[in-house]
Amino acid sequence: RGEAILLTSEERLRNALIPRYFQMFRQISRIDGGVKFLVDMRSDVLNHQTTSTSEIAVAYYRALNSALRDLISLWFSVGFLTLQRITWESPCDLVQKVSYYEAVHPIRNLSDMKQRVGPYRRCFVFNHNSMPREPVVVLHTALTPNIASSIHVDASSPPTSPELSADFNIKEDKSQFNTAIFYSITSTQKGLQSIDLGNYLIKKVVEEIQKEFDHIQQFSSLSPIPGFKDWLITEINQILHIKSKYKEQSQIKPHMDKTHSCILETFKEFIQKNSWVSKRDLEPVFKDILMRLCARYLYLEKRRQYALNPVANFHLGNGAVLWRINWMADMSSRGLSSSCGLMVNYRYYLENTEYNSTKYLEEFHIEVSQQVLDLCSGLKPNS
Repeated sequence: RGEAILLTSEERLRNALIPRYFQMFRQISRIDGGVKFLVDMRSDVLNHQTTSTSEIAVAYYRALNSALRDLISLWFSVGFLTLQRITWESPCDLVQKVSYYEAVHPIRNLSDMKQRVGPYRRCFVFNHNSMPREPVVVLHTALTPNIASSIHVDASSPPTSPELSADFNIKEDKSQFNTAIFYSITSTQKGLQSIDLGNYLIKKVVEEIQKEFDHIQQFSSLSPIPGFKDWLITEINQILHIKSKYKEQSQIKPHMDKTHSCILETFKEFIQKNSWVSKRDLEPVFKDILMRLCARYLYLEKRRQYALNPVANFHLGNGAVLWRINWMADMSSRGLSSSCGLMVNYRYYLENTEYNSTKYLEEFHIEVSQQVLDLCSGLKPNS
């Protein structure tokens, strides 16, 4: 009897601790457009939580965010989402939203958008019944003859990189590709932050592509490395020792400015201004240095024992392999500013993804290729 009373008391206490607005949110979700309203509301809450200077206000925002996140997580479980392929014949407003939301490789014009949903390309979105005609997650995929190492245009057909050079009116030749490259994945709603939908989208897209092309067996991302350049500048500012060979230091030294007291300052200025790109004699020198430091950043630098880089953490959590770091893979101003022009392939071996994901999430183990291991040889994370 004593245990029954205790359980009853626990239930009463649990109910008493549920905020009154929790039930109000449930009522709002039943109204037409209510779920979208609450997703947008959570976006506003997150903004205020970040910018507020009052500790009490932040605590209230945190509680409000937690309540919204718990409800939205239930509503946006994978069973309530539908997969849709976007083509040039899709509704105009939906195509326009896909173009507007693209965050990884901004869409320049209508021709660019038409190419991204044209031959040798697949664009998929997740939709929610309570938010019709509002894509929740967008995944752009390229069909290529190999695992692409660059985002830039190649003259071949089909393109060997996710950018298109071919006429978007051509017909696909299935014999010309055996690989699917996920080159852009975008979560469109800030109110869905920390609710993992991209993982499910990639798995569903793999299923769809294999239904359409059963000969495709290679799946990989071609991902940006956001934060690498900022991390590198921070490391330099902390006067950390850059592990470079003597020959590299001697090759940078002739480019030292009179205002620089050491080679490290010269190196920092080249990185900040991207001026090394225009100096051909420095390109191989910077390749050796940046490739090694990027490998360290992706493989060795951790946050709470998981990969520090958010894109790496996403793909590794999905069970991908940190497969290849690519030099001068995105030389756009955006690519240079965020990752010094480097990109990385996270490769999905379908038979091992579940095992790799479990090892990473439970044991913090990163499955990695020999190329990355070789680049990390002798390097240690910043402690």
